[in-house]
Amino acid sequence: MAMSKFQKTLFLLAAIILLSGIFLLTKTTKKENGIFQTNRITEQENIDTTPKDPHPDTIVAMSTKEFQGDDLKLEKVLEENEFYTRYHITYQSEGFKISGIMNVPLGEGPFPVLVLNHGYIDPKVYTNGQGLKREQDFFAKNGYVVLHSDYRNHAQSDFDPGNEVRPRSGYVEDVLNAVSAIKNSDFDFINKENIGMLGHSMGGGITLNVMTIKPELIKAFVLLAPIHADYEKNFDRWVKTEWPETAQEFYDTYGTKEDNPDFWRDISAINFIDKVRSPVMLHQGTADKEFPYTWAHDLVEAFQRNNRDIVYHEYPGEGHIFYAEQETVMKRSLEFFDEYLK
Repeated sequence: MAMSKFQKTLFLLAAIILLSGIFLLTKTTKKENGIFQTNRITEQENIDTTPKDPHPDTIVAMSTKEFQGDDLKLEKVLEENEFYTRYHITYQSEGFKISGIMNVPLGEGPFPVLVLNHGYIDPKVYTNGQGLKREQDFFAKNGYVVLHSDYRNHAQSDFDPGNEVRPRSGYVEDVLNAVSAIKNSDFDFINKENIGMLGHSMGGGITLNVMTIKPELIKAFVLLAPIHADYEKNFDRWVKTEWPETAQEFYDTYGTKEDNPDFWRDISAINFIDKVRSPVMLHQGTADKEFPYTWAHDLVEAFQRNNRDIVYHEYPGEGHIFYAEQETVMKRSLEFFDEYLK
């Protein structure tokens, strides 16, 4: 039966109202994966897509920073022997005065330089130049100026109250500024173009950060039983177990890995091995009781994944500090540094 004009008008109005209702219902009440579509649209509109600056403690941020270490001073003579003179030194790093030692060979320079980074020693008992004393002596006797930084909060260095919570980035700054202070000095016995670096344990971790933050700064690196290049593994191994209050303060400051994965990624050198440009030698003992010696394997694999060369020497039965194989370790390291720095 044909609809009257009045019925057609009613039908058309009803269709318009029905379609409007469906549209509004879909716009305001339809759920998608348990979330109201209106909320989803609002959230998408409110997402801040502006790139965030990396945290200053990350490798990403530090790689763009210009380090201005200077005022390197030979404060006093600590020792004189037939091979070198040992000095107590200071220099400036991020507004802090940092102490350390420098061994200067006798004879005509200029001499290539080795920056030595010591491992963890409780700052309460640490003394000037402590750690790596065998290495300091050995390399100075073989024609290298040796600079060994105490780092901030150690020995006669200034105290930085915020340092303990940071991911050792203050120590990295002190080492990078030590290199800058060398380059900015007017000592004619220093060959400023040929600088190498050696780090043990925590100092090895600092060295890994240096080689990924400023890849062109150092010409050759040696690592002695370094901590892991993934900061989380070191954090879990020591900070969470030995300093739980510091661990909580770290979480409060930076967030957990779940809360702030970008930060945790960007403080770990293992994620930036592709940046490495200088040759690296790694020494590790299989009886290391500080951490699994297979941590060294993780580092070697990271270099291989990124097509970076690393010379790896493993010593069965040797611990965290080399004893029986110390002579071999030093001989290999000296030959390595000589190849690239002399």
